[in-house]
Formats: sequence, C-alpha cells, structure tokens
Amino acid sequence: MPKLGRLRSRWAGVSLEVRDRGLAVVVTAAAFVPGLAVLGAQFGDLPRHDGGFLAVVLVLGQTLPLAVRTRWPAAAFAVTAVCFAAHEVLAYPTTVGSLALYFALYSAGAHEERFRRALVSAASAGYVVFAVLLALRGSPSGLLDYVVYFAVLTLFWLLGALVRQRRRQETERRRLTARAAAAEERARLARELHDVVTHHVTAMVVQADAARYLPPERVPEVLATITGSGRDALTELRFLLGVLEATGARTPGLGALRALVEQPGRVVELVEEGERPALPPETELTAYRIVQEALTNAAKYAAGRPAAVRVGYRADLLEIEVTTEGPATAAGALGSGGRGLAGLRDRVDALGGRFTAGPSGDGFVVSARIPTRSDG
Repeated sequence: MPKLGRLRSRWAGVSLEVRDRGLAVVVTAAAFVPGLAVLGAQFGDLPRHDGGFLAVVLVLGQTLPLAVRTRWPAAAFAVTAVCFAAHEVLAYPTTVGSLALYFALYSAGAHEERFRRALVSAASAGYVVFAVLLALRGSPSGLLDYVVYFAVLTLFWLLGALVRQRRRQETERRRLTARAAAAEERARLARELHDVVTHHVTAMVVQADAARYLPPERVPEVLATITGSGRDALTELRFLLGVLEATGARTPGLGALRALVEQPGRVVELVEEGERPALPPETELTAYRIVQEALTNAAKYAAGRPAAVRVGYRADLLEIEVTTEGPATAAGALGSGGRGLAGLRDRVDALGGRFTAGPSGDGFVVSARIPTRSDG
C-alpha cells in the first residue's frame, strides 16, 4: 500500500501535457498491433480492404491529436472525428486506434469551455452526414443501429461533462474555503491589533498621567518606561500591519519574494525555476505566506543560519521549498502567533495542494505543491 501511494503521488505530479503525450504514444503504437484490432470501434459493417498509405495517415490522424486533447480539446476532437469518419467510410481495416475517438469525446466534454454548444451542434450534424455516407456506401446497418452508435458517443461526452461540472464545483468550494480562511485570519489579527493598542497605549496614557504627580527626580524614569512601551507597541504594530497587508486588499505575491528574502540580517538564496505564470490571487498570497512564515521561523529558531528558497513553476503545478540550516526543530514548536505552519497547511489544502514541514538532515524544510490548474 505505501508503494501504491508513492506511485499515485508521482502520477499526480505529472503534468497533463505529459500524460496526454504518453496516451497518444501508447494508442498510436497499439493501433499497429494486428492482434488488438478486435478491440477497435467499427461503424457501418462495410467489407474491409487494405488502404495502404492513406489508411496509415487516417489512423495517425485519429491517435496523434490525443497529445493535445487537454490543451485544445475541440481541435483534437474535430481532427480525430474527421479522420475516424473517413477511415470508416472508406472501409479501411479496423484498428484499436479508433478508440481515440472516445478519448477525444470525453476530453471535449471535460475540458472545452468556449465552444461547447457549437461543438455539440457541429458534431451532431457531422454524425448525420457520416451515417448518410455509410448508407450510400451500402452499409447494412439500420436506423436503430445508428441511434445506438450515437447514444454511445453521447455517453462519453456526458461523462466528460460530468467530470467538468464536478471539477468546477470543487474549484468553487476551494475558493470559498480560502476566502473564509482569509476572513477568519483577518478577524483574528484585528483582535490581536486591538489587544496591542489597548495594552500599550493604555499603559502609556496611565504612566503619562501619573508623571504629573510624581517628584521631578522620578519623571525621567517614567519617561523611559513610556518610551519602552511605545517601542514595544511599534514593533508589534509593524508585525501585525505587515500581516494585515498580506491578507487585505494589497496582497503580495510571488513578485515580492525578492524583496522578502533580501531584508537586512538575512542570508537567503532565492532560486526560481521556469517561467512564472499568471496565478490566482489566493495562490500568489499563499505562496508568499509560505516563504514569509518559513523565513520568520528561521529568524526565530535558527538566527544567523543561511536559508534557501526554491520556487518551481511547472505547467500546472507550483512547487515551493524553503530549507534552513541549523538544529532540527519540531514542527509543532514553529509558529508565530497563530500564523504558523498549521494555518499554512489549511491554506494549501484549500487550494488542493500538499504541504509538509519538518526536520531534514541538519536543518528544517518547509515545502508545498500547489496545483495551478484543475485536473480532469
């Protein structure tokens, strides 16, 4: 079971483009294995004959578009469907490559966003033309057969549409969860801000009032106390206001990482791999907060120790890893006023990602993998 879990984890980290290319290669190779031809789809029951080079071209036209079935689902389905229809009307030998039509239909239902109605209308009209051409070629199939064929094709489209609907619902749920988490954190920080102001400012006012009734030799002592309270208040206010800014209207993102790691007193190496894509605000904010929290903990528990921040931009995945050298510290001990690792884990979970933090060798590693596009 642990081995199966690791395989699933690795598969989840593979981009959709790589999966699609792998599927295209497998189906294309299988299409030229004679023993697998019995698994192929056959419409019209026309007598088959060898088509030579053109038959090979039409088979490749069905299987190769699977490599872009997620990126351009409508185009992939259109090319696959036309080649499949031509292959069947010309009665070339059946191959397992014809199953690519079902994959393309499912992908169009699951991933196509802009041309859904037009694609359904065009595909339905195309099917009617396809059935008429088969009938003109002498197909023995009757009207009921063509209705059953159409129902099977529609089923694959509907399966993809169902997956698309569930994916959109899950995305909306994660968005609302992330918004609720941000609102809850802002409320908590507002309470902390109220406590800071109430405690320090009240103490300063009381001390200032009391100074009027003290002997002159005691005034410098009271003023020094007031100064200390003011400095403590400013320190806490700067910290809280920085956090409030990160969860309010002006949300920092990945573009602010360079300024974050180059603050005085820090020895941090920042490495960014790949090209930074346009990401949702929640993802940008969560990524920033992960690095911010990890470096804050490093300053607390491994002061003066070097740290490294690596951010990897993949086609549909954002990878973040912050490594701090120094004595390993238990994850439960790391945190800053409720803005700790547990809160970050909740944020990453809300975005459908994975978050880990713990000792590694002679240091501490905080890492996250956040999807930047929904799978389907």
